[in-house]
Amino acid sequence: MDSFLEILGTVIGVLYLYYEYRADWKVWIAGIIMPSISLYVYWNAGLYADFGIDIYYLLAALYGWYMWRFSNRGKARDGKEIPITHTPLRMYPLLVLAFAACYVGIGWILVHYTDSTVPWWDSFTTALSIIGMWMMARKWLEQWWAWVVVDAVSSSLYLYKDLYFYAALYGLYTIIAFFGYRAWKRKMG
Repeated sequence: MDSFLEILGTVIGVLYLYYEYRADWKVWIAGIIMPSISLYVYWNAGLYADFGIDIYYLLAALYGWYMWRFSNRGKARDGKEIPITHTPLRMYPLLVLAFAACYVGIGWILVHYTDSTVPWWDSFTTALSIIGMWMMARKWLEQWWAWVVVDAVSSSLYLYKDLYFYAALYGLYTIIAFFGYRAWKRKMG
């Protein structure tokens, strides 16, 4: 059952990446389904921070779907979707601070309250994912660089934990994140 769910999660993850690459709102539908599956897979693998981040991903997908489709911020004045933009410079110190707080807080919890064998690596990918997802919901171009790092580290972590399908998926994510950055940059005009 775990292997089937891992494969299904991988297939939906590829769809997610396809829609994200195209800056298509359907990314959020896949973003609701994939973490729902991954919650079970990660819990069984003892990747508790990844389990926790998937709860966040599920909530962030609902938020992103709302932002891209229904909110005033999600619609430009002419009724079209909001454009892709650069991350405002004033946001970088806040993003770094938020990352550091999440990293230390999650890491501390994993060290003291779980049997995680990789607490700081699990915390790193989780904290940076929180930042990347928040940036994506705002359609900031630089969110792709957060995903390059998260995906590369996650791929290695999943290999270590014998989650081979997810390791391959995140290896693919790493490569496609470079192309996603270029595609979004072209869409900016």
